[in-house]
Order: sequence, then C-alpha cells, then structure tokens
Amino acid sequence: MSTATAVLSPRLTAATTGRVLRQLRHDHRTIAMMVLLPSLLLGLLYLLWRDVPAPPGQPGVFDRVGLTMLGVFPFVVMFLVTSIAMLRERTSGTLERLLTTPLSRLDLLLGYGAAFGLAAAVQAVVTVTVATTLYDLDVAGSLWLVVLIAVVDAVLGVALGLLASAFARSEFQAVQFMPVVVLPQFFLCGLLVPREQMAGWLQAVSDVLPLTYAVEALQEVGRSAAETGTMWTDVGVVAGAAVLALALAAATLRRRTS
Repeated sequence: MSTATAVLSPRLTAATTGRVLRQLRHDHRTIAMMVLLPSLLLGLLYLLWRDVPAPPGQPGVFDRVGLTMLGVFPFVVMFLVTSIAMLRERTSGTLERLLTTPLSRLDLLLGYGAAFGLAAAVQAVVTVTVATTLYDLDVAGSLWLVVLIAVVDAVLGVALGLLASAFARSEFQAVQFMPVVVLPQFFLCGLLVPREQMAGWLQAVSDVLPLTYAVEALQEVGRSAAETGTMWTDVGVVAGAAVLALALAAATLRRRTS
C-alpha cells in the first residue's frame, strides 16, 4: 500500500505522537521555549503596564492586552517550533524513511499535531496560572475557557507551521515564513487597532485571518463571565482553520528537501 493511498491508522498516529513526545523530552531548550517563553514575555508586558492607570470602569491595560496575548504567544511559539522540527525530519532523511512504511502523511501530521497539542496544553496551563497568580491578571470569564482558546490557537500555530515547512528548504527559510504568516495576523487581529476603525479592505482581510477570531474569543471571555455564542463560533473558526491547514500540509508534504 502506498503512502499516498494509505488509510488513516489510529495506531500509527498514536505511535507517531509517542515518538515526537520522546524527542521533545530530550530537547530541553525546545521545552523551555514552549513552556517558559510565553510566561516570560507576558511578564515583560506586566512590568510595562502594571502602573498605568485604567479609565474608570474599564479593565487595566495589562488585563486587556495581556489576556489576548495568552492566545498570540502560543500561536507564534508553536508555529516556529513545529516548522523547524518538521523541516529537520525532512533534511535529516527521517521523513523519507518513515514514509516508506505504512505510515501515511496524514498519520504523520496528525501525530505531530497531537504531540505538540499536548505540549500546548501544558504551555497554556502554565502561562495562565502564572498570569493569574504572579501577574494578577483579572479575567471576567472562566479560566478553563482561556486555557481552551490558548490550546486551540497553539494547535493552529502547529498546523500552519507544518504547512509552512513543506515550502521551506532550510531552517532559515522556515523562520522567514514567520513574518509572512504571523505578522499580518498580529497587525490585523484587532489588538493594535479596533477592527471597526480599520479601512474596509483591511477589515475584509482581517475577516479571513484565523488569529482574528482567537483574539475576539479571548476578548469575549475577558468581558463577560457567561459563555457566549460568539465566543464558541470564534473557537470553531480557529479549530476549523487548524484542520484545513493540516489537510493542506498533508497534501503538500514532501519526503525530502531537493
């Protein structure tokens, strides 16, 4: 059976997940980057804004911006880590050897997504815990919803990182995809400028960028203690974008770098 037509196998997907997790366990620098870097960056924002007075009846600057960064930081970190990790698999020849086995491209990418999704869950729990305890981040809604949105957003970063790695020939090129994929979403997600204040064509571009919906979901949690339909719709859009990116990554994945 060829890898192009192989049927998705939960067993092979689980085996791939286990292999990637074992590799991560021995890569202490990557673990530190994934788990600690978002908390450290959030700490810098806390130091910048902790003494900035908030308008009467409005949340503080850190409470407003720091909350949305709980979705942005995992997205960025997981995109970078995943794109480089998959590229290393291809340039080292590991990917070519794996795809001569019954393992399909979809098994491989779902295994990667599951492994880094578990890492993202740990990252989200650590970052939210640090933000709400050490940095006194105040959230109107449930913290488990913040963790959920952060994990979904991190999985989106994983999926886009896997997709970007298919078009990169070196680690340097993989890093070059970050400003192409990440920065436009960061600029247009509504964090720097409210989306309703953007020009019409910029709003139209923002509407098709998944990070926009992650930021909007976190803003909904920050504003209201009750779960809203808008928040769940936003989470669904981000999750759907991650699934689409994984499917595209499976279709474009190359065995080796030519």
